[in-house]
Amino acid sequence: MKDEQYHRSMPKTSSSPPVHDSLSAREATRIALRAQGMRGPRLTGGPGALVHHLRGIQLDTISVLARSHELVSFARLGAVPRKKIEEAYWGRRSTTFEYWSHAACVLPLDLWPAYGAKRRARAARGFRWHQLQDHQRSCAEVVSRLRDAGPLTARELGGAKRGRTWWDWSEVKIAAEWLLDVGTVVCRQRRGFERVYDLAERAIPDALRGGELNDETCGRVLVESAGRAMGVATAADLAAYHGLHTSLVRSVLATTSLRPVRVEGWRDQAYLADGAEAGLQSGLRGRTVLLSPFDSLLWDRARLERLFQLTYRLEAYVPAPKRVIGYFAMPVLSKERLVGLVDPKRVGTSLHARHVVVHDARAVPEIAGALREAATWVGCEEVVLERVTPLASIDALRAALRS
Repeated sequence: MKDEQYHRSMPKTSSSPPVHDSLSAREATRIALRAQGMRGPRLTGGPGALVHHLRGIQLDTISVLARSHELVSFARLGAVPRKKIEEAYWGRRSTTFEYWSHAACVLPLDLWPAYGAKRRARAARGFRWHQLQDHQRSCAEVVSRLRDAGPLTARELGGAKRGRTWWDWSEVKIAAEWLLDVGTVVCRQRRGFERVYDLAERAIPDALRGGELNDETCGRVLVESAGRAMGVATAADLAAYHGLHTSLVRSVLATTSLRPVRVEGWRDQAYLADGAEAGLQSGLRGRTVLLSPFDSLLWDRARLERLFQLTYRLEAYVPAPKRVIGYFAMPVLSKERLVGLVDPKRVGTSLHARHVVVHDARAVPEIAGALREAATWVGCEEVVLERVTPLASIDALRAALRS
């Protein structure tokens, strides 16, 4: 696939004249929420289509309420069965692959060519943080096994770990991950949340492997993709979304369909995606939802603060005695505001709200509703409140949960 062919295959942008040269802070938030599937018409097509809409969904091993990629779907689509989410992301009919983007993400298959620059950069570096004892032999053995036996997990290839710690990878696991880094193998399937490795030549459609895009074209495509997913964003925001360097973003911005716009209260120049103003006409949804800390709406904490005036920190990696909110505090989105935080944990058939932080006492009924809906979705029969801040909200929250 040549660069010019790829450009011809990209969706055409609207020729309508610009509507806004500047946006209020509230307008920017509305646009961002619409772009992220939180406002406007309910998204159609299920979890598989959601990956394409968001241009990437982050993966993480933490499972408190549910795994993060399941929570992202739940927040936008409601109580989709978790098995259906898994099948949409990694089933036979999925149109996705996994790669390093903002972090480890499940990505739309159409972005495979655009990650060519990242694959080449990793290959040029020549190593990952885990070193192979015999690079050529180990990689050749993995490729040979996959060619002969078909898609396999690291365990099936010969073992994922040497010792008990998760980072003490076996030689075969290191080789498989290196081959994934450089595009020789790809993950398009998971079994029990284990990656299943396959040869890219077999698993990626020929039309997407038919040629290399140059680095500039890769950057332009990923910047367009990020802009579409965020609606309105600074150059730093665009860089963070797909894991690019800000200098690369700035070098290609003039060749994209994104146009400059000023946003009230934002220090840096912002850029508006084509058609993103539709978010200003979108109605507000009544559903209040718990958001995964790894939700793409929250990826960039500086952007989160600009959009919602909330300083937020995930404390899962903070020693327990030093945690202020809790291990996996989930922001609560009500319409266009973040109205609280909930640190949940499933205990048998109970959903324990280990800590609920209420930012706005008027939102207590909405927070209670979000807790009840989440509990039902994961098969819990009751919600147990353990701690509420401020303490004055605990009676109202308990009453709202009972009602």
